[in-house]
Amino acid sequence: MFLDTIGSRTSFVTPLGEDDQVIQSLGYKPEFKRDLSLWATFSVSFSVLGLIPSVASTMWYSIAYGGNAGLTWGFLIGMTGVMAVCCSMCEISSAYPTSGGLYYATAMLSPPKYKAILSWTVGWSNYFVQLTGGPAVGWSCASIILALKSFIDPTYVNKTWHTYLLTIAITFTCASIASLPTKWIARVNSCTSILNMIFLFISWIVILGGNNRKSQGLPKFNDNKTAWGIENFTDWPDGICMLMTFMAVIWTMSGFDIPFHIAEESSNSQISTPRAIFMTASIGGTLCFVYQLSIAYTIVNVSDVVNSEIGQPYVSFLAQILDRKSCLALASFSVILTFSMCFTSMIACSRVLFSYSRDNCFPMSHIWCHINSKTKTPVNAVWMNWFIGACLDLLMFGGVAIDAIFSLGAIGSFISFTFPTLLRITYARNTFKPGPWNMGKWTYFCGWYAVSFVLLMIPILNFPQYRGKDLTPELMNWTCLVYYGSMSLALAWYFIYAHKIFKGPKSNITNTVIPNYEEHDDQIKFEEKLSIIQTNEPKIENNGNIINLSDNKNSNHISMESVNETNTGSSIENENITKRASTVLDKKDDEKV
Repeated sequence: MFLDTIGSRTSFVTPLGEDDQVIQSLGYKPEFKRDLSLWATFSVSFSVLGLIPSVASTMWYSIAYGGNAGLTWGFLIGMTGVMAVCCSMCEISSAYPTSGGLYYATAMLSPPKYKAILSWTVGWSNYFVQLTGGPAVGWSCASIILALKSFIDPTYVNKTWHTYLLTIAITFTCASIASLPTKWIARVNSCTSILNMIFLFISWIVILGGNNRKSQGLPKFNDNKTAWGIENFTDWPDGICMLMTFMAVIWTMSGFDIPFHIAEESSNSQISTPRAIFMTASIGGTLCFVYQLSIAYTIVNVSDVVNSEIGQPYVSFLAQILDRKSCLALASFSVILTFSMCFTSMIACSRVLFSYSRDNCFPMSHIWCHINSKTKTPVNAVWMNWFIGACLDLLMFGGVAIDAIFSLGAIGSFISFTFPTLLRITYARNTFKPGPWNMGKWTYFCGWYAVSFVLLMIPILNFPQYRGKDLTPELMNWTCLVYYGSMSLALAWYFIYAHKIFKGPKSNITNTVIPNYEEHDDQIKFEEKLSIIQTNEPKIENNGNIINLSDNKNSNHISMESVNETNTGSSIENENITKRASTVLDKKDDEKV
C-alpha cells in the first residue's frame, strides 16, 4: 500500500540522503544540525503523544461523556479518521520535508492568487495548536501532582493559584530543556520514549493483575457489556455523545505531526519524516487502545470516578481499584511522562514559530527566527512561547475555561492537518509531485475519508456537555471564542496590514517568495514569451522603466518580477508582454505568406 521507492521521486526531489540539497531545492538554506535519526525523530513525537498522561488528561472527554464506550469502540472509530489524516500527511511530508510543514505545503498546493491567505490561515491555526500544547500539558501535570496531594492528605484544599504557580514552575523548567542543543534533546527524548514504553507496560500489568476488585466483592474484570457500554453523561443523544468522545482520541493523537516540524533536523528526512509520523500514530494508537481497554475492564464505577473529590479522573480510577502504594506509583509514572510530554511540546512549538518567522509571519519575526550561536536552536522562540503559554494558563482562574485549550488543540490541529490534503486531492491533484513515500492509488480514498472526518468533527468539537437550562457560563465550551476569536484576530491583521509584507513562504537564499509548481510553470511560459520578442524588440517597458532585453540580466529580472507581480494580482505587465509576443508571431506569419 505504501511505496518507499526511489523511483517515484521526480526531478524536483533530490536523491535520498542528500538532505541539504533537498531543503535547498525547497527554497531554504540548511540552518540546523541533522542529529535526529528515525528513532530519535520518532522518540520526540512519541514523547509528545505521552500515552499515559494523554489518557489521564482526556478522561474528562472519554468516560466523562460516554462512559466506557468512549474508551473502547468510540476510540476505535475515531482512530480510523485519525489514521486517514495521518497517512495523507505522511505523503505530503515526504514531498516537503521542511520545518514549515503544513503551512509550506499549503502554499505549494494552493492557487497562486490565494496561496498567501491560505498558508497564513493554516500556519496560524497550526501555531495556536502548538502554542497551547505546552501550557495544557503543564496544567495537566500540575493537576495530577495536586490530586496526589489531596489523595495523601485529605485535609489539603487545592486553590487555583496553587495549580497556576506549579504549572508555571513546570513549564519554565521544560522551556529550559527545550533550549538545549539538538543532540542533547535527542538523547533526552530517546530516554523518555523508553520510559514511556516501560511505564505503560508496568501500569498495564498492575491494573490487570494487581487490582483489588475481588476484595470489594466484585469479579476480577467487568463483563463485555459493561466494558463496551455507553453511559451518557451529556444532554445530547447517544450518537452525538459518542462523537463528542472523539475529542479524546483527536487530542491524544494530535502530536503525530511533530516529525514534520523537525524535518530539517532529521537525517534522510524524505523517508524518516513520514515513517516517524506513521509509526507515531499507528503504534501510539494501538498502545493507547490496549491501555484504555484495561481501564474499561477494571473500573468499578464510572460516575464515582468522574465526580470524585480528588478532582482528577485518572487518579480517582487508580484509587478505586488499587491499594495506596500502587496508586501512588502509577500516578507518579503519569507525572514523569507528563513532564517529558511538556518539554517535547515546547520543542515542536519553537520550531513552528522559528519557521513561520523565517517567512515574516509574526511581529518582530527577526527575533524569533534567530538561531542561538551556542546551541544552534531557536532559543528566543522557546521563551516567547513560554511567556504566551503562561498568559494562557491564566484561563484556569475562569473555571472550565481552561478546557478550551484542549478543544482548541483538537480542532485547530486537524483543520491545519487536513487543509493541505484537501488541496492535494482537488486543485493540485495534477500538479502535486509525490516524494519517495506515497500511497499510490489509495491517495484519493484516504484523502477524502480524512477530509470528511474532519468536516464532521469541526462543529462537534464546539458542543458543550450540557444544553438548555443546564448550560451555564461556567459549563460552556469556550472553544468557539478561544479558537475562532484568535483566528479572527490573525485574519484581521492579515487584511489590515500583513498582506502588504506576506506573500507566502520566503526563501532565505534568494530573499524572494518561493513559487509553487503552477507559478514555476507560468514563469517558464513567461520567459518563452520574452524570448520571442527579445530579438525583435530591443527594449521593453517595465513599470515605467526602459529595460534592454538584449541584456540577459535585465531579461531575467523582468521575467521574475513580472511573474511575481502576476501572482499577487497585477497581471497588466504580463498581458502587455503576451500581446507583444502575439504581435511578433503574427508579423512573422504575414511575412511567410
